Amino acid sequence: MTDFLLAVVSWPLAIVGIVFLVSGAVGLVRLPDLYTRLHSASVTDTGATLVLGFVLILQALVVFGSFMAAIKLLMIVVFTLLTAPTASHVLAKTALLTGQVPVDGQGKPLLESSEAATRLARSRVDATDAEDA
Repeated sequence: MTDFLLAVVSWPLAIVGIVFLVSGAVGLVRLPDLYTRLHSASVTDTGATLVLGFVLILQALVVFGSFMAAIKLLMIVVFTLLTAPTASHVLAKTALLTGQVPVDGQGKPLLESSEAATRLARSRVDATDAEDA
């Protein structure tokens, strides 16, 4: 009975995780520029990691009875959830700093020049600017 319940829970979740992975792969191939591709990859990392990590933790606990493997899998999931969004942000910020201009769905630039992209990446509100506003 336990194996049946585990299968009822695990297989649909595994399929959802696979859908996340496939949609991310399609997004990497089909989307127009670096920023949208980066978003696709980041969402795929986060979503697929959560769902597939949960499935693997269930399998480790129920099928293999290994609490230590479940702890290690949980640590992998937490580490990925902390680092993937940070890495995506850093990559996007670096692309803006180097002058990579984002484009819309038709391939038209959203900014007037690469200098505008660099200015946008360098702009931020300082604490003194926030107090003045």
